[in-house]
Amino acid sequence: MRRIMLVTAGLLISIFAWSNEMISGKVMTVVDGNTVVVILEDQSTYKIMLYGIDCPELGQDYGDVARRYLEKLLLDRTVTVEMKGKNRWGTRLGVIIPEGGTDPRYKLLKEGLAWTAEVNPIPELEGLKEKARAKGKGLWEQDHPTPPWTFRRQQTMLQTKWS
Repeated sequence: MRRIMLVTAGLLISIFAWSNEMISGKVMTVVDGNTVVVILEDQSTYKIMLYGIDCPELGQDYGDVARRYLEKLLLDRTVTVEMKGKNRWGTRLGVIIPEGGTDPRYKLLKEGLAWTAEVNPIPELEGLKEKARAKGKGLWEQDHPTPPWTFRRQQTMLQTKWS
């Protein structure tokens, strides 16, 4: 029991340590609509997903549009990243602010190119998504767009299972 408590405490401490870390670097790659690779001065790289939003996957409607939009906002720009932890696959989550710019999450949501997080959406971001939905912007031109988390689950179910 004591060992479990120590492990749990260690995990919580590491999560909070990650959530307060700030890094600065240059966006060298835009992977998709909500994921970038940042290179730091020491040449180390970080793959970072935008915290609190989820864009269509590249195989979905508006997936490539979201990626190209994020490229315009961040590619080859110096950014500051406030780390917010990791997702269940170990990818770092962060709030990315370009030098002299605006939070790209706000712009993606306003253009109708992103959903808010599936679980515990941030109220401020949820409001931006709902405004884009009400205006029928971007992916909200569709009657019932498929959220990226549903699309990923569907893709997983289509994969051949090996025994």
